[in-house]
Amino acid sequence: MQDVNLVDHPLVQHKLTLIRDKTRSTKSFRELLSEIGALLCYEVTRDLPLTKVPIETPLATMMAPRIAGKKLVFAPILRSGVTFAEGMLDLVPAARVAHIGLYRAPETFAAVEYFFKAPTDLADRLVIVVVPVLATANTAVAAVDRLKERGAKNIRLVCLICSPQGLDYMRGIHPDVLIWTAAIDDGLDENAFIVPGLGDAGDRAYGTK
Repeated sequence: MQDVNLVDHPLVQHKLTLIRDKTRSTKSFRELLSEIGALLCYEVTRDLPLTKVPIETPLATMMAPRIAGKKLVFAPILRSGVTFAEGMLDLVPAARVAHIGLYRAPETFAAVEYFFKAPTDLADRLVIVVVPVLATANTAVAAVDRLKERGAKNIRLVCLICSPQGLDYMRGIHPDVLIWTAAIDDGLDENAFIVPGLGDAGDRAYGTK
């Protein structure tokens, strides 16, 4: 799909298979979610601009590459997006974090916001929306809406798995947002869960129902 980057790295695909398994413990699910987050972070940041700065090694002075511009902003959608983003923060510990609290209404599947907190200078930063599952994409679209309202101009989205319906909806509403994912599954069931999917990522990450 145009503007959708499917990450087929063997380590990502292997860990995705492990995390889909319904017998996976809560502890193992969280660990895998963080590990895959770190691996996907390499892909979504592959084209960050670099600048050369002078440094001194133990042997010589040299011009060495360093990431240019302001720090990134990771914007996880609560709840499970936080665990997903932890692996990314391990790689980019200086990144800022925007927290977006959204849940899907059980009857209508509409996105309901209950919390939003973000850096004030989003317009000057690359913002990466972090959501494990892109099903209907209602919450992801709502998250991007709010970020743009706060001035964000350069937004990317990274998810573990997604549905074709969710991708189409996101790309239709926000065609400027590039997407990275580890899998595009078959579709949605009558409860708007991805099939084959991995179940409710939040419940599986935190042992809730």
